[in-house]
Amino acid sequence: MKHSKIGSVMTGEVVSARYGTPFKEVAERLSEHRISGLPVIDTDDKVVGVVSETDLLAREAQTHDPYRPARRLRLPRMSRAARKGRAKATARTAGQLMSTPPVCVHADNTIAEGARRMAQHKVERLPVVDDEDRLVGIVTRRDLLQVFLRADDDIRREVIGQVLVRALWLGPLAIKVDVYDGVVTLEGQLDRRSEIPVALHMTREIDGVVAVVDKLAYRLDDSHLQPNDQALRGVADDWLRKL
Repeated sequence: MKHSKIGSVMTGEVVSARYGTPFKEVAERLSEHRISGLPVIDTDDKVVGVVSETDLLAREAQTHDPYRPARRLRLPRMSRAARKGRAKATARTAGQLMSTPPVCVHADNTIAEGARRMAQHKVERLPVVDDEDRLVGIVTRRDLLQVFLRADDDIRREVIGQVLVRALWLGPLAIKVDVYDGVVTLEGQLDRRSEIPVALHMTREIDGVVAVVDKLAYRLDDSHLQPNDQALRGVADDWLRKL
């Protein structure tokens, strides 16, 4: 089963900055291109960090107010995060301001993998790099959400073709497949109980599927059999051994 790759939705022309790009120029690039962040690259085009609007605002928030009474700071008690914040308050370049290490993806990663990485690291964009960590593109949350714009009919055809026919060796009408707003309902009777988790899991993995409603039944309960005893066939063989 083929899944949409990051490379199919990423932007190839990336607005970026060098380590020594001045603070003001970084702010101007964000404003001019109406973006909320950009990758920072070195002289070899390798991604070394990311600067976001949050970094710029944090810098301004930490900047000393000449009209505010000076506070005595006890540096030995400052946390690591506090020290980073204090350093950013005097940042003059993208390299001094950026967040590191950068969270990146590769063009051949799936959209699902990119979405999980964004959620895990709580970021809104991911630089796309090649095998040598050189910048080749950038992908945003909006880019990844494009996968959920697939038409219900397209999703239904893929469920029938990839799950029913190719994986389970069934006829295209053996199981009723309904799709509404990305929610797939599978209804009908399969030969074996072990085929149900295969059908459900593979359907959930299809691009654009929001959820799967299980209305499947089975004729034979083979849950007590060992894999070697089952009459495994087709692509489902591998799936059954993984589950």
